[in-house]
Parts: sequence; structure tokens; C-alpha cells
Amino acid sequence: MSADGLIVVDKPAGMTSHDVVSRVRRLARTRRVGHGGTLDPMATGVLIIGVNRATRLLTYVIGSGKSYTATIRLGQSTITDDAQGEVVATTPAGQVTDEAVRAGLAPLTGEIDQVPSAVSAIKVDGQRAYKRVREGEQVQLAARRVTVSRLDLLAIRRPEPDVVDVDVDVACSSGTYIRALARDLGTALGVGGHLTALRRTTVGGFTLAEAVTLEELEERAPEVVNLPLAAAADRFFPRRVASADEAKVLSHGGPLTEIGIAGPYAVFDPDGGLLAVVSERDGRARAEIVLAPA
Repeated sequence: MSADGLIVVDKPAGMTSHDVVSRVRRLARTRRVGHGGTLDPMATGVLIIGVNRATRLLTYVIGSGKSYTATIRLGQSTITDDAQGEVVATTPAGQVTDEAVRAGLAPLTGEIDQVPSAVSAIKVDGQRAYKRVREGEQVQLAARRVTVSRLDLLAIRRPEPDVVDVDVDVACSSGTYIRALARDLGTALGVGGHLTALRRTTVGGFTLAEAVTLEELEERAPEVVNLPLAAAADRFFPRRVASADEAKVLSHGGPLTEIGIAGPYAVFDPDGGLLAVVSERDGRARAEIVLAPA
């Protein structure tokens, strides 16, 4: 069975995030595998996989900022706001100027209230929105506040007379829908739009440069982890080294005295083993999750 830790996977197109988890379970020979933030089947790129005890770190991965490269096609709207859904409207976009595209992107940056795509995994009255849409319902989701910290225009291409392809580089908060940005740009320009390509380039501090393919994991199974648990925590959190007595207290769920580190941080034993992720409040450093071996 594989060790505890994270894997930075370069997800291929055509697979769901759950498909990747299932593959890693087989390769790692353990059921304790999860992912840190869904990628749609058409999307590729960074998908963080947790193995064994590292699955408990995934809640922090999911909340991390992310970045993407993407292609938006103007002139066509789809039911899913991406290329996986059927085209529901076409409006010739050949007359859309480069200046209009730049002007349309500007309001989509910063803190914005974004309505997620109706075909999404968000639950409406206990049922996934995409399931309701596929059953013929009209679903209108509430807007959510998200942050798009970077929306850089990379290129404007005109592969056909009536469509315009816009390549962008996006950095955003967790929960941002890139296909909703494509839809909203198309709406603002009056021609409709949808996402035709999406590649996630970073999740938190993890990048494509360290990602491995599923084929590479196959070759080294069952030792598939490329970031052991302690090293993974070091990448995510500030570090505190506990004394032997403190380590004993913390490994049994007890609190430590606070030392003034803001936000959650990782506590290690004197030998470098990861004990817990803690946060400080009311004069104590209390464990959010205990990761010391049982």
C-alpha cells in the first residue's frame, strides 16, 4: 500500500475527477483516496489527489486559489456553457472587435457576483443542479461572490467568419466557474459564448511543472505519492516544531500554548513527523485535524 501523501496529477481530458480517484485507488492499493477540487471531464491539468492520511489535508486544498488557461468561443451559447453541451443559440460574432473583447473582459475581474452555470454540481433542494437540468427543469442558481485576481488576454483568433476564439489566463478564488466567465463575456458582447478549452495550471502552490501523468503513476505503482504527508503540510502551512512533551499532548488531541502564528499552521514533532494542523484562539493552539499516526 502507498504511503500517506499528495499526488499532483496532470488530469487528461475525457475523465472525471472521480475517474482519476478510482484509478489511483487501484494503483495505490488503498481505498483512502480523494481529490482536492473537481475538474470537468473536458478540462485538463492540476488535480491534487490525497492518499491515506493526506486525504484530511484536502479540505485546505479545495479552498486554495487556482489558475487556468482557457479558450472562450464567442458566437455560440451551449446548455452547459462549455463544449460538452449542445449549442442552444448562435449569433454571428465576426463584427466583434478586439477592443470590444478587451472592454468585455474588464468587468469580469476583481470581486464579482457570479451566477454559476446551471449545469453544475451545486445542490438545489438536495439534488445536483445538473441532474435537474437534464430532467428538463429550468434552474436559476443564486449569485456568489468570487474573486478573479487576473484575467489576462493572451490572444484573439478568428478561425471562422462567424466565431471569435479568445484565449485567456485566469487566476481566481476557489468556487469560480471559468465557463461562467465565458458565458458572461458572450452575454456582455451580445453574441453568446462558451468555453472550448480549459487547463488548470496551479492549485495553491502546486503547479503543472511538478504534475505527473496517470501513465507515469502506472509505472511506479504502488508507490505513487510524490509529496509525502510532512512535505505536503510544509508546502501549505507555516511550521511549528513541538517539544517532546507538547507532541505527546497534541497527539492525544490536547491544546498547546499559542505562539502568535496567524491562520492554521502545521505542528511537527522533534523528529520532523507531522502531528496536526492547528489554529490559535482564546490563548490556545487547538488541533483542527490530528495527523499523528494512531
